Amino acid sequence: MGAVVGLIAGLGAMLVLFAVTDRFGSGGVSGDAPGAGSRSRLQQLIDQSGIPRATVPSLVGACAAGALLVAVAALLVTAVPMAALIAGGVAAYIPILLLRRRAAARQKALRSAWPDAVDALVSAVRAGMSLPEAVGQLGHRGPEPLRESFRLFEGEYRATGSFLASLDVLEKSLSDPVADRVTASLRIAREVGGTDLGTVLRTLSALLREDARTRGEIESRQSWTVSAARLAVAAPWITLALLCSRPEAAQAYASLTGALVLLVAAGMSFTAYRVMLLIGRLPAEPRMAAP
Repeated sequence: MGAVVGLIAGLGAMLVLFAVTDRFGSGGVSGDAPGAGSRSRLQQLIDQSGIPRATVPSLVGACAAGALLVAVAALLVTAVPMAALIAGGVAAYIPILLLRRRAAARQKALRSAWPDAVDALVSAVRAGMSLPEAVGQLGHRGPEPLRESFRLFEGEYRATGSFLASLDVLEKSLSDPVADRVTASLRIAREVGGTDLGTVLRTLSALLREDARTRGEIESRQSWTVSAARLAVAAPWITLALLCSRPEAAQAYASLTGALVLLVAAGMSFTAYRVMLLIGRLPAEPRMAAP
C-alpha cells in the first residue's frame, strides 16, 4: 500500500509540475503568434488539432487517468514501483502525443488544401464577387479541410457584417500560419483597396505548392529514420517488461540499486528521444498575428 500511495503522489507531482511549467512555454506544431506567451502551450496544441470540445482540464484529466491506470497495472504485474512510475509517466504523455499527431496531420492537410483555396478565391474575385462573398463561398466550394472554418467566417459575417472581425474568427478556427498570411493580404485589400490582390494571391499559391511539395519529400525521407529511432528507444523497456515476469529479476529491480538503474536508464532514454526529435524537426513557420 505504501508503494501505491507513493506512486500516486509522484504521478500527481509530475503532472502538476508539467502543467505549471507548460504555461510559460511557447511553440507548437506550426509556431506561435506574437503575444501568445500568455496562452498555454496545451491550449495552442488543442487549437491546432481542430478538436472543438477539447479543453486543457480535460486533456490533463486524461493524462492523469491514463498514468494512474497504467501505473497501477504495471505495479500489480511487475511488483517494481520504479518501473510502474516510469510506465505511468509514459502513459501520461500518450494523450499529448496523440494530440500532437492529430495537429500535425491537420496542418499537413491544410498546407495541401491552401493552394486550391487561394486559386478559388482569385477566380471568384476575378468573376466580380465582392471580397466577403468570395471568402464565404469557400465554405461551400473550397477544399474539404477548410470548409468548416470558412462556414464559421460566413456565419460571423452574416451576424455582424464586420469583415475584419470575421477574419479573426477564421484565424482562430484554423490556427494556421498560412491562414495568417492569406488573411493579412485580405485585410490590406479591404482597408487600402489593393489592386494587386490577384497577383499577390497567385504568387502566394505558387509558393504554398512548392513549400508543401518540399516538406512532403523531406518528411517521407526521414520517416523511416524516426521510426527506427523510436523502436530503438522502446526495445530495452520491452525487454525489461519481459524480465520482470521472473520473480528474481523483479526482486532485483525492486531494490534501491535497481530503482536507481531504472531511473538513470529512463533519463537517458528520454534525453535520447528528445534529441532525436530535435535533430529531425523541420523548421516551423511562425504565426503572423494572434487571433
